[in-house]
Amino acid sequence: MQKYGAEFLGTFWLVLGGCGSAVLAAAFPHVGIGLLGVSLAFGLTVLTMAFAIGHISGCHLNPAVSVGLWVGGRFPGSQLLPYIVAQVLGGLAAGAVLLLIASGKAGFDVTAGFASNGYGEHSPGGYSMLAAAVCEVVMTAFFLIVIMGATDKRAPAGFAPIAIGLALTLIHLISIPVTNTSVNPARSTGVAFFAGGWAIEQLWLFWVAPIVGAVLGAGAYRAISGTERA
Repeated sequence: MQKYGAEFLGTFWLVLGGCGSAVLAAAFPHVGIGLLGVSLAFGLTVLTMAFAIGHISGCHLNPAVSVGLWVGGRFPGSQLLPYIVAQVLGGLAAGAVLLLIASGKAGFDVTAGFASNGYGEHSPGGYSMLAAAVCEVVMTAFFLIVIMGATDKRAPAGFAPIAIGLALTLIHLISIPVTNTSVNPARSTGVAFFAGGWAIEQLWLFWVAPIVGAVLGAGAYRAISGTERA
């Protein structure tokens, strides 16, 4: 239960910090943090939580990461479902808190997007479903490669949170215009649940593509890394 609680709190922080920066601060008049700021916010949530709870739960914060680590031989299948449940509940709790905060401003409209992920007309840059799927698969695959490489026993000790946090920042810098960046089904679910409508209708892609990408990334790392297992 300590591990599941850590995953709940960690995912809560990721969704509140990352999506909160997008909803509350990205376009704030005159001093908005923009795409760069939102990208950095997501990276910082993972970096800070990796130091805070990495020694408790491994700091997955992401159903796709948990699946990828299981495929990669780094995580027991018996804990996979409880981890995913804890992560999704943490994301939903963060979405509820963010909605409560954002609703304190007159004129706020949760159905306008609420940092939800989307494709087609709901992609920030108008990218197609195929482009969105390819982007999410590739970004998540490389995220898993970085995670597994940085936490390999042969890697320099103590630097994994920095590499993983910066990797997530880079992923957002690349893919926010395409899908608003998911690579994390719990992050997508945490805000789509409250946005409703199209965000729920398109949510399937942001479960399927990240999980496929995670499996591919874990398989690729196992292929290049030799016999080491953490």
